[in-house]
Amino acid sequence: MHAPNQISLAAKASGEPEFREIGVGPWAETHPDEPRPDDAASPNYDSRFDTELLNEGDRRNVLDRYRYWSVQAIKDDLDVRGRHDFEVAVENWTHDFNIGSMVRTANAFQARCVHIVGPHKWNRKGALMTELYQHVEHHPSIAELVECWRNRIAGEIAYERARAAAAAVHVHESAVLTPRPSAASLISENDRLMADIDAGDFGVPARTPATAASASVAPLLSNPVPSDTHASVPVPDARQSALAELTAADARIKELEAARVIALDIIPGAVPMETYVFPKRCLLLFGAEGPGLSRKALDLADDVVYISQFGSVRSINAGAAAAVAMHAWIAQHAVIGR
Repeated sequence: MHAPNQISLAAKASGEPEFREIGVGPWAETHPDEPRPDDAASPNYDSRFDTELLNEGDRRNVLDRYRYWSVQAIKDDLDVRGRHDFEVAVENWTHDFNIGSMVRTANAFQARCVHIVGPHKWNRKGALMTELYQHVEHHPSIAELVECWRNRIAGEIAYERARAAAAAVHVHESAVLTPRPSAASLISENDRLMADIDAGDFGVPARTPATAASASVAPLLSNPVPSDTHASVPVPDARQSALAELTAADARIKELEAARVIALDIIPGAVPMETYVFPKRCLLLFGAEGPGLSRKALDLADDVVYISQFGSVRSINAGAAAAVAMHAWIAQHAVIGR
């Protein structure tokens, strides 16, 4: 039998602290009058629920809406809700214990993906299992990662350009199919204008409405509109939809063309984070505690950014620096309260 931890005994003897209970107990205790959602015959059956968690309770560090859900169901839901456009890369050459903390922060801020550069084995203790809900990729070198990331951006740009081209065709087609005004409506509108002229509102001599109207519609009458023109699909709706698609694709292309690889380190020529405008699509590079990023990573980066320091130390903890950088992106681009 292990001797009691003296710090724990002292805390208990003090009468404080009293911690609030995290999570929920077994389903039968917390929802005694409700059928289990993992029962296929139940009216509230939901395949996302995990039987073991329903039996034993869920004390995980997850949002309340994910209580009793399986890990895969949570990960899938995060994908459906939409991950943010920044990605995180961490060099793992020194088996840094801060990597787990960076992964946990990446999950908290809904990073699109976490990239581990170097050995596959990394210190997961600080991640507190959050890597299970996150897309994590491994790369043998920083050069391979950056090349892969830039190629993916180029592919997404090509896709958006194709989407924009297709939308432009639909806009043109809807313009061609837009119903032409009828001869009767043109005559009516012309008569109204002639009445205004006769009343002297336009400061020109009066003319005979019928004569002017006949002259106005003559070209249409010689080239009559097909009788089925007005029976087509709602062209204005189709046109608006195509225009919206074109606008969205154009905006996305601009975002992708502005994508940057951003290194976080304190070196000559680096830009203070407090004045830096993060592009919406970017790859944030983080190094190890102490040595920072490798020379190759700094050479491949488009920008190098540092966090301003005001004390005696040169830098802050690598895990803390990563959290500050990710939150800087969040402050500039995330939709708060969604």
